[in-house]
Amino acid sequence: MERLRDVLVRATACDGMVRCVAAITTRLVDEASRRHRTSPTVSAALGRTLTAGALLGSMLKDTEKVTILLQCTGPIGGITVEADARGNVRGYAKNPRVDLPLTEKKKFDVSGAVGGGMLYVLREADYYRTGLFRDPYCGSVPIVSGEIAEDVAYYLTQSEQIPSAVSLGVFVLPDEERFFRVEAAGGFLIQTFPGVSNDVIRDLEASILATPYVTEMIRQGMGPREILHTALGAYTFEILEEKELRFACTCSFERARRILAALDPEELRAMLREDGGAEMICHFCNATYRFDADDLRAVLLERDPTA
Repeated sequence: MERLRDVLVRATACDGMVRCVAAITTRLVDEASRRHRTSPTVSAALGRTLTAGALLGSMLKDTEKVTILLQCTGPIGGITVEADARGNVRGYAKNPRVDLPLTEKKKFDVSGAVGGGMLYVLREADYYRTGLFRDPYCGSVPIVSGEIAEDVAYYLTQSEQIPSAVSLGVFVLPDEERFFRVEAAGGFLIQTFPGVSNDVIRDLEASILATPYVTEMIRQGMGPREILHTALGAYTFEILEEKELRFACTCSFERARRILAALDPEELRAMLREDGGAEMICHFCNATYRFDADDLRAVLLERDPTA
């Protein structure tokens, strides 16, 4: 099956009383799985969280970013995802190799991998784009299921007081070269605002309940528009935005160098003496930045010209 491009559609329905977003995230989830060499179970958990980040990021201002943080008790240890309003998403799991047997329904045991704990959502200005810092808004709720979609819906309903339905999915297939690959990933989010009629709420609940798994729809060739048509049932919608999504990290060699330059000169001398250089690995994308002895001496001279 040819994979659809990663794209997100943001729309409104029922005269603005319903907000809806749908996204295909197959390629970016596969990229994250490849970079972090995740197990199938972790790919499902991380992929769902990456998709949730893309959905929430679509509702931000252009200069903002959102962080979803799961501090959990399960063997996955935790998940961190960042997304912005321009379609850039990145993230990682603390223990990427954790794998569990399939459930009785032959599904990934994401709930077992996540366990309990807390879900945090932080909204803040994107410092690297604006150069400005302001205190982030942070909301949190207990993890209620560990399935990610239910937890994000619970957060939006409880912490932000917006009744929300969230569907997230990741489907993988065996692959000869990489053990497995992500065949389909995506999700949708539907929210109702105060003043919407009980009839609309009842119709939407019935329609969403009857909607197939999001990965099933994607594997049938449906894009975000078709997914929204299916989830909304008889209600039409007006598209406000359509944009590409991508796995993208803000790390770079220069940024890693600045981190080194902020260290105490004694630490830099110890690295030079004991290791003959330094190596930094980005948690978000698993990129490795290596600094040989000459690189490290140059950084040390900037910190301490007498070195």
